[in-house]
Amino acid sequence: MSDQRSITASVAYWGSIAALTTGICGLLGIQFRLLQPITGFYLFALGTLVGGIFALSVGLAALWVTRHHPSGIGRKRAWIASAIGFALSMLLVTSALPGREFPPINDITTDLADPPAFASASLIPAYAGFDMGYPAEFVSVVQEGYPDLASLELNLTPSAAYTRSVETAKDLGWDVTHQDPAKGRFDASDTTRIFRFVDDITVRIRPQGSGSEVDIRSRSRVGRGDLGANAQRIGVFYEGLRSR
Repeated sequence: MSDQRSITASVAYWGSIAALTTGICGLLGIQFRLLQPITGFYLFALGTLVGGIFALSVGLAALWVTRHHPSGIGRKRAWIASAIGFALSMLLVTSALPGREFPPINDITTDLADPPAFASASLIPAYAGFDMGYPAEFVSVVQEGYPDLASLELNLTPSAAYTRSVETAKDLGWDVTHQDPAKGRFDASDTTRIFRFVDDITVRIRPQGSGSEVDIRSRSRVGRGDLGANAQRIGVFYEGLRSR
């Protein structure tokens, strides 16, 4: 029985260390640009999802089989494994749960009837290999999931609205990748802080009465869902425009 206690506790302990190391390596690999963001994300997910659940379940089993030996090294290892497994599992839950309320789409726009178009890949090489057209199946999803999204009307000339829009984008830390003032449009990209995923943005300004109408489209390059990030980005951009 003592051998079984030792084996169970050791498996739990070293499994938790491996899970923690995998998750940390994924994050650090992204931050130091040693890994592609999606690769680092998968490592992080592997550590938190698979590793966390494994460490927690085996750690709890180890706590049970070592319950009569509270001072042994197996007991200590069981506690460590359970704690690491619980922390990793909670990290996963708290990261994933807030996104459950958002529809699983990755391209949001304020004008569903005439979505702003991104510049061509000849102007922005990063677009090469991606379908930058707006998915028709997303229209009804956006209408239902984000009913308040709409064009923003400004009491400014199109030229002034364009200048303010570019300045707002730069204030938000976006990288303005292409400008076309004559057509009243520009493209930009925004990199997420932790996983460094790149999201693409295009903004269009058109005359509207005596003022201007601003529309924006924000899309994620990877992943089917965005956990509401693109719609939130649009809201922050609009708020910045209003407050300037």
